[in-house]
Amino acid sequence: MPTITLNSRISSDGFLHLKVPSTLRGTECKITVILQPLTTMVSKPKTPEELGWTPGFFEKTAGAWEGEPLTREEQGEYEQREVLL
Repeated sequence: MPTITLNSRISSDGFLHLKVPSTLRGTECKITVILQPLTTMVSKPKTPEELGWTPGFFEKTAGAWEGEPLTREEQGEYEQREVLL
């Protein structure tokens, strides 16, 4: 059973035209189509407002800490845990 892999474009009216080898003319075939877009759709990231933040929130609060300097305390040793399978 021959396998044909090709790149093609689906027309704006939804038709996909396939060109097959002339050796298969007049032959009944089982056809399997796997649609795998060649380009991935990259969506535009949502704005903070679209995510529910108040307009200007980050601009107003970034760097606004006025208290004592923040320090990171020692983290200690990592707890070894038993692995359960």
